[in-house]
Amino acid sequence: MFKFENLEVWKKSIDLVIKIDDVVKKFPKGEIYILTSQIKRAGDSISLNIAEGSQGQTNPEFSRFLSYSMRSCIEVVGCIYIAKARKIITEEDFKNIYDDCETLVKIIQSLRNKVSQKTMDDRP
Repeated sequence: MFKFENLEVWKKSIDLVIKIDDVVKKFPKGEIYILTSQIKRAGDSISLNIAEGSQGQTNPEFSRFLSYSMRSCIEVVGCIYIAKARKIITEEDFKNIYDDCETLVKIIQSLRNKVSQKTMDDRP
């Protein structure tokens, strides 16, 4: 078993990926290479950066990967705002993804702070 598989934040990021996949299936075909692709890549990047950063990395390196995950989460939020403005997604889909992203950012930030604090505590 890999370290990231035990992280609750990683599990929640996978839940978000599934939710994004379900929502983008409703997007018009004209968005497939534009917004559909962008939001899927950003969503995938959240979990992938958590996984990559957690395994065999130093605390500062893991913290850096968590920052990437957080930025990808914010990118998802930007994408759903665009989708909402284009009237591609419903208010309900917007809120569901937005709320999950908001929760994920808080959890990632908390984990990042703990990892950064460990780095500070480990200094001589």
